[in-house]
Amino acid sequence: MLVFAGLGNPGAKYQNNRHNVGFMAADAIARRHSFSPWSKKFQGLISEGTLGGEKILLIKPQTFMNLSGQSVGEALRFYKLEAAALTVFYDEIDLAAGKVRVKVGGGSGGHNGIRSLDQHVGNAYRRVRIGVGHPGVKEMVHGHVLGDFAKADREWLDVLLDAIADDAGLLAKGDDNSFMNRITLALRDKLVPTGDDDRPPPKAPKQQSHIRQARPQQPAAKIPERGPMAAMLKKLFGKD
Repeated sequence: MLVFAGLGNPGAKYQNNRHNVGFMAADAIARRHSFSPWSKKFQGLISEGTLGGEKILLIKPQTFMNLSGQSVGEALRFYKLEAAALTVFYDEIDLAAGKVRVKVGGGSGGHNGIRSLDQHVGNAYRRVRIGVGHPGVKEMVHGHVLGDFAKADREWLDVLLDAIADDAGLLAKGDDNSFMNRITLALRDKLVPTGDDDRPPPKAPKQQSHIRQARPQQPAAKIPERGPMAAMLKKLFGKD
C-alpha cells in the first residue's frame, strides 16, 4: 500500500485558498480514478483506490495544516509503512504558479505542514510541490497562501489538477520525471505557459527551397544618375 496525502485546512472558509491546493489535488485524483467515498479516520478524511496497479490510501488531514503530521503519521503507523511509502501534495511559494516539481527528502522550506510531517514521520517521503507563486515580499506571504485563487488562475489550475489526476499512476510507479514532463506538456498543449523555461520553443524561420538557397544573391542594380542612360530613364518615367 502507498499513502498519498494532500495538505490543506479543513472547512469551507479555506477550500479555495492557495494553501489548500494539496486538498484539491487529492480530490481530483479520487474523482478521476473512482476512489471510494471519503470517510473519517486517522484524524482526517480518507479514500481508497488503485493507481498503476498499487493500492492507494488518499488522506486529507483535518487537523489544520500545522498539525498535518499527526494525521498522516497515525495512518502510516496503522499500516506499518515507512516514510518512503508516502507522497505529499502541497503548495510551494518558491515555484511559479502552475509549475510542479517532485523530490524525495529535503527541508520544510518554511512550510508548516511539511515541518509537522518531518517531525512525525521523518523526511524521506516524496514531495509533489505545486507552485502558487510568491507575492514578492515576505510580509505578504501569509495573506497570499491563505487567499483564494483568483478567477484568472483557473485557466492554469484546472488544467494542472486534471493533469495531476491523469498521471498520478506514474507517481505510484515511482516514475517522477515522466510525471513532471506530462504536467508540463499538458500545460503547453492548453497554451498555459508557466514560466519562460516552460514556453514552447519559437518556430523556426521559414526555410527557402534548396534551389533558392543555391542561387547566388545578386546585388541590386545601381541606377545611373548621369549620362545618356540617365537622360533616357528620366524621359521614360517623366522625372525632372
